[in-house]
Amino acid sequence: MDILIENNYEGKLIREVLFKDLGFSVNFIKKLKFSPDGIKVNGEWVTVRYQLKRGDILSLATEDKPDDVSPYIIPVDLPLEVIYEDEYVTAVNKPYNMPSHPSLGHKFDTVANALAFRYSDRTYVFRPVNRLDRDTSGCMLTANTKDSSYKMYTAMVDGKIKKSYIAIIDGIMPERESILRSFMHRRDESIVEREECAEDAPGAKPAVTMYKTLTDNGRQSVVLASPLTGRTHQIRIHFASRGCPIVGDSLYGSESPYIARHALHSWRTVFPHPMTSEEIEVISPIPSDIVDLAASLDLDLSVCGKDIV
Repeated sequence: MDILIENNYEGKLIREVLFKDLGFSVNFIKKLKFSPDGIKVNGEWVTVRYQLKRGDILSLATEDKPDDVSPYIIPVDLPLEVIYEDEYVTAVNKPYNMPSHPSLGHKFDTVANALAFRYSDRTYVFRPVNRLDRDTSGCMLTANTKDSSYKMYTAMVDGKIKKSYIAIIDGIMPERESILRSFMHRRDESIVEREECAEDAPGAKPAVTMYKTLTDNGRQSVVLASPLTGRTHQIRIHFASRGCPIVGDSLYGSESPYIARHALHSWRTVFPHPMTSEEIEVISPIPSDIVDLAASLDLDLSVCGKDIV
C-alpha cells in the first residue's frame, strides 16, 4: 500500500496515521514495525516516529506473499454466488451442505476452495470474518487483505457487524419478541456439541440472541434471530434449550421429513467497510428448501416482508 502524503497527513507521526487515520490494530502495527519492508518512506525504512512531510510516499507492506497462502486450501471451481465484492471484502451466499473451510473429509468442497479458485490470478489468503455451519446457508463475509482482516475482526469484536438469521422453529416462543441470555461451553466428551451451562462452569462464555417471531401456524414459527455474541451453534442451542429446536436440527432437535438440514439461514449482514467505514448491507433471500418447508408447514412467508423471501 503506497500513500502520497498531502494536507491530510502532513506533519503527523506515522504511528498516528496508522492507528488513528487508517484504523490499524496494535497487533497489525507491531507486525509492520518488525517486518523488514513493513514501513518505508520514499523507499527507505523508517520507524513509526517519523514525521511525515508533504510529497512523501509512505509504503506499507500490507500485501499478501506466497508464503502466507495455506497449502491445505486447493483452488476448486465450485458454484458459489458472490453478493458483494471489492478489493477488501467479499460476501458470498453460502449454500447449505458446503463447509466454510477444509477439514477431515471436506478438503475440496468448501467456501475456501471456491474463493481460492476465483482469485487464483493473485496471491490469495482465505480470511473468513464469520463462519457458518456446514448446513447453515446465507451471508458469509471474508476479508481479502491483511489490513481489512484486522479491521473486520475489530469491528466484529466491537459489535459493529450486525447479523440477522431466519429460522423455522418447532414450537412457539412464550414472548413474540425478546432477548435470550445464557452461558455456553463445549459439551463434555464432544468436539462438536455445545450446551448452556452455569456462569462458573469450565469454558463458559456469555451468549446473547435477540429474536422476533414473524409468523406462526400454532405449532411452528418463523423467527428473525440476531446474535449479539458469536458462540458456536448459539442460535440453535438458544431455541432448543427453550423447547423450540430449529426444524430439521438433528443435533439439538430431530430430523424433519420436509427438509434435509436445519432450517437456519443467514439472511442479512450489515458491516462498516474496513477502508471507508461506509455501512454496507448484504442480503441473501431465503433459499428454496426453506421456502418449501414453510409451505409444507402452512407458514405464510409473505407476511415476513418482500426482502426476506
